[in-house]
Amino acid sequence: MFLSIPTDTFTVCRDAAGIAGNIFAFGLFVSPIPTFRRIIRNRSTEHFSGLPYIYALLNCLICTWYGTPLISYDNVPVMTVNSIGAVFQIAYIILFIVYADKEKKMKMLGLLLAVFGLLASIIAGSLQIVDREARWILVGLLSCASLISMFASPLFIINLVIRTKSVEFMPFYLSLSTFLMSTSFFLYGIFNFDAFIYVPNGIGTILGIVQLVLYFYFKRKSVEDSREPLIVSHV
Repeated sequence: MFLSIPTDTFTVCRDAAGIAGNIFAFGLFVSPIPTFRRIIRNRSTEHFSGLPYIYALLNCLICTWYGTPLISYDNVPVMTVNSIGAVFQIAYIILFIVYADKEKKMKMLGLLLAVFGLLASIIAGSLQIVDREARWILVGLLSCASLISMFASPLFIINLVIRTKSVEFMPFYLSLSTFLMSTSFFLYGIFNFDAFIYVPNGIGTILGIVQLVLYFYFKRKSVEDSREPLIVSHV
C-alpha cells in the first residue's frame, strides 16, 4: 500500500511528524518543572524517583549520537531534539541530587557517571567500525534499547500509583507529553523507514496510553471518593 504513495508525500509526512515530535518533546522536557518546583519548595525529593531522568539522559545522548551524519542518514530532527533534551535532563538530575537524601545522592551520582562512561564507550567503539551499515545497526540497536528503557522507566511510578491508588507522583503533563512525542516519532520512523525509531516509539505510545488511562481512572476515583457523604454517628 505504501509503495503507491509518492515519495514527496512521504517526505512531507515525515517532516511534519518530525516537527510535531520536536514540539511535543519540548513539552516533555519542560513537564517536570512543576515537580521540581515542589522539590525545591519542600527541599526534598519525597517519593519522586530519579530513575526516569537517568534513563531519559542516557536515551537522549545515545539518540543524539544515532542522529548524527556519522551514524545515520537524514535524521537531523532526532539529533537536534535529543541534544536539547540532554541539557534539560542534566539540569533536572543536578537539582534532584542537590535535594535528595544521602543514599539517593550517591546512587544518582553513580548512575550519572555510569551514563557518561557508557556514552564514551559507545562513541569510541562505534567509530572503530569501518563499515557504515554495521555501525548504523549497532548504534541503532543501542538507541532502540535505550528508548525502550526510557519508556519502561515509568513502570516504577505505575506500580506506585496502583499500590497507593493515587496519581500524586505521576504528573499528568509528563504522561501526556510522553504519549504525544512517542506517537509523533512512531509516525516519523514509519515514514522514514527506520525500525530503530518506530519500534521503540510504538512501545512508548502503548505505555503512554496505559499511563493516561491509569491517571484518569484513579483521578476520577479520588474525586468520587471525596464526594461521598460523611456518615454522622449519633450516640
